Amino acid sequence: MNSKMEENKNIEVAIVEDDDEIRLSLQKIIDGSQGFSCRSVFTDCESAVKFLESSPPDVILMDIELPGMNGIEGVRRLYRKEGTSDFIMLTIKDDDESIFQSLCSGAVGYLLKDTPPARILESIREVREGGSPVSPSVARKITRSFMPSDESPLSQRETEILEKLCDGHNYNVIADNLFISGHTVRAHIKNIYRKLQVNSRAAAVKKALQDKLV
Repeated sequence: MNSKMEENKNIEVAIVEDDDEIRLSLQKIIDGSQGFSCRSVFTDCESAVKFLESSPPDVILMDIELPGMNGIEGVRRLYRKEGTSDFIMLTIKDDDESIFQSLCSGAVGYLLKDTPPARILESIREVREGGSPVSPSVARKITRSFMPSDESPLSQRETEILEKLCDGHNYNVIADNLFISGHTVRAHIKNIYRKLQVNSRAAAVKKALQDKLV
């Protein structure tokens, strides 16, 4: 019964966005879509951190350029304090530093503000299923920033899987793309985490960026 109730539960979303038009549009899209609920909205990180650290939603859509504390620092503080929400950056910034710092802070998704509404909703659902959605141009930037390293502790197959994790694919998509089972994907990811001495997808991506492992 509990699993059935969980399946029927709306994904609760919080929005941190200072642009009134964008914030209201996102709220309307989320509240108007089956399976989603916009639980709270904020115009700055200070208010968001104060409220959400004791009442975390499932997913937080976070802008980067905000008055006062920026969104990257906001994610870092919330990730450290409450650690249960999934964070998606929703921003106009597509520079390498913003992408890298966002992933390092704890974000598991990175979307540009020209992302279609249907894709935003899909991404919210995807992060709850273990995925890391990113806009196509951001995925290309991440991929181009990787240079193979002779010192990588990863096997060729593990490197392929890490690349696909960085592209935002979930376990099932990776399994289909590589013609292996989901169980095999999970086994490889477990080995990747062990070899890189990390315990999450975001940490693995951070390690890959820092050490140029793929």
